[in-house]
Amino acid sequence: MRHLALVLILFSVGINLASARAADETDQSSCRVEPTTYRGWSAQQLSNRWLKLEIVPQNGGRLMQVIFAGHPFLFVNPEYEGKYLPPSQSHWFNYGGDKLWLLPEGNEDEKHWVGNSDLIDDSPYTFRKISEGSACEIELTSPVDPQTGVQIRRTIHLDADSPAIHFHATMQNKSGHPIEWSFQSVSQYDTSNSANPSQQNRNFWTFTPANPASSYLKRYYVQFGPAENAAVSVREDGLFALHYAHLAAELWIDSTPGWLAVVDGDSKYAMVERFRYEKKESYPGNASVIFWMNGPELRMGADGVPTVGSADPIKSPYYLEAELNSPLADMQPGETRDLDTEWLPTRAGSDFHGVADAGIIVDPLQATRLENGNIRLSGSFGAFFEGRLIANFYDGHGSNLGSQPLMDVSPSALVTLKSDVKPPAAPSRVSLHLQDRNGLDRGSFQEIQILPAESH
Repeated sequence: MRHLALVLILFSVGINLASARAADETDQSSCRVEPTTYRGWSAQQLSNRWLKLEIVPQNGGRLMQVIFAGHPFLFVNPEYEGKYLPPSQSHWFNYGGDKLWLLPEGNEDEKHWVGNSDLIDDSPYTFRKISEGSACEIELTSPVDPQTGVQIRRTIHLDADSPAIHFHATMQNKSGHPIEWSFQSVSQYDTSNSANPSQQNRNFWTFTPANPASSYLKRYYVQFGPAENAAVSVREDGLFALHYAHLAAELWIDSTPGWLAVVDGDSKYAMVERFRYEKKESYPGNASVIFWMNGPELRMGADGVPTVGSADPIKSPYYLEAELNSPLADMQPGETRDLDTEWLPTRAGSDFHGVADAGIIVDPLQATRLENGNIRLSGSFGAFFEGRLIANFYDGHGSNLGSQPLMDVSPSALVTLKSDVKPPAAPSRVSLHLQDRNGLDRGSFQEIQILPAESH
């Protein structure tokens, strides 16, 4: 009987261990949608092994927080934490997070969106879970806004095996007459010092490619704030760069390649937002990308005396808005217009040299031929997907000489490449690609010429 009891105990332990392993494997390969409480709000959470997305449908359908590998990206306003205040035409209740707004803004006439906490910004959105498991998707729907004639629907999609976040937004003309609007995703990134939130993060940057054929004199336009601003520049490599400073400014960029990047040089995390630029369409004020630096506002009074608002971070919190605009849409009754965007979180470094299909370039790829015929490859990157680096080699005529795997990579760790490889034949070029866990080629980081061996 003692032997039988021991066998039964071991059998039971074996079943429990197998169940635990199965549960862990399911947890690693599934995406979940579940109700939760986030900072006092009734929320819905989308999550996989990479991410947690905290969504508060009541507060204007906001995506209130994105947490990647334990790192929160978005600003959440402590003044309104856990609160809901009904829509108001005279106030704006800035909860933080990410939301959808309309353009053009203003109060000149009915064809401008006044903003503040109206139905679009602040009304409760209906929530619907579409799927979960190998992928999860939810839908948020606004009420019909009689002022603008618009109703907004937004789906958020997350695959189980990737940190990529996919957004599909639709605005529909619910009025009985033609209307013209653009809409935009507005994301408030936290620019406070994570070690001391009462201080600003002094190593926080945003980037987007400047347009070589820009309609703006400086390749960007200052919509608000000082015309001369040391925080703003167009670098020699053609990137518009904004180094966050706690001073209110709004910058418009007519960028065409379809991405912006937010880089926190202190925490070494980055978020890339992708969009499709429509070449034949008209954008509000020509701007496809807008950045707003929050901070005290510099204004000229009626008496000609300039004033600067309060620098108190409670009255003027530390955050930066990254805004992606859709083209202006002339919609007949019942017609719709879509905006598709994708967010890709990854790790960053102390430098930034652009966005590629596979990830961000921190330190550019270098390839040098050694005296023994090997090729030394080096560089550092933030990967968008989990998988491995592959080096593709080409000769001077463009013929593919073969490929060689280099190292495993993950979005949650900075990719630091320093490897000597024996190439096939005698290549003149190398292209660095990312192949995901399913064997799918996710594109290149860089393709460069191989430098000759140094002579001594």
